[in-house]
Amino acid sequence: MARSLSGPLAPIESSGFGPVYKAWVPEVNADGGIYVEEYGKKLPIELKIYDDKSDTGTCVRLTEKLILEDKVDFVWSSDSTAEIFAQASIANKYNYLFMTFEGGATTITDSLYSLPYLFINLSFSDWYQLPVFADMLAAKGAETAYVTYIADLHGIEYAGVAGNEFNRVGIKILGNTSLPPDLEDFALVIKDAMASKADVFCCFGYPDQVLPLTGTAIALGYNPKAMIMGPGGNFGFYHTAFGPATEGICAFATFNRKQSPEMSALADKLYAGQPEDVQNGWGQTSFGGHWISGSRL
Repeated sequence: MARSLSGPLAPIESSGFGPVYKAWVPEVNADGGIYVEEYGKKLPIELKIYDDKSDTGTCVRLTEKLILEDKVDFVWSSDSTAEIFAQASIANKYNYLFMTFEGGATTITDSLYSLPYLFINLSFSDWYQLPVFADMLAAKGAETAYVTYIADLHGIEYAGVAGNEFNRVGIKILGNTSLPPDLEDFALVIKDAMASKADVFCCFGYPDQVLPLTGTAIALGYNPKAMIMGPGGNFGFYHTAFGPATEGICAFATFNRKQSPEMSALADKLYAGQPEDVQNGWGQTSFGGHWISGSRL
């Protein structure tokens, strides 16, 4: 793997797929490893992990290094949509099995049939996430929305799909603001959203946008009827940072402890003994379950 062990995407690695492979690999190896029919026996998994420093260009170079120099047997993905999009074509070029985790590039959908080595785990924004969210908002009477998004593939895709889905259910977008990845002062964005008086505030960004936008909203007293946060809002460090203020804020996630006994047991396995800020907030803690209840910042 080339993973974001440092840089702005590091919180996603440490709270997303990180706990999964750190729990899964020892469990598989304790049972002898993965059965390989060619050798008629199980072989233990040996991890080769490089730090791509949250940089797409570095991620691409390290992915080729894994394949051409290290000659790994298969490749697991990095942790952002833009990086996965770039890695997919490399893996296909060299006929390497490539499994993705945190990211999902909606724009890659039309190319899936030409990428037979790509295996995607996370749903895309237009499969369930935004269509369901739009339906939920409409059912609660939302009429207007203000959209902010990080100026990379993830943000651009989510903002575009949100525009389509909100229009489908009759929600008018009053503001559509792109956020440079290195933006540090979010006061103007929050003030513009407040002035719009939109029912819904959307931040389709990463932790570096989600956290300061939330802090700025609290400082300025911004409290729309509904808020949704991108990657970061679903992790434990968000709750660690803002505590009870997170009540009612929406985020995208894959499961909840209350979903089933099996899911609760899985959360125990992944996060037992780890600090809250590494835990998946939706799987481990109780916040975030009130979808359209008002953010009450």
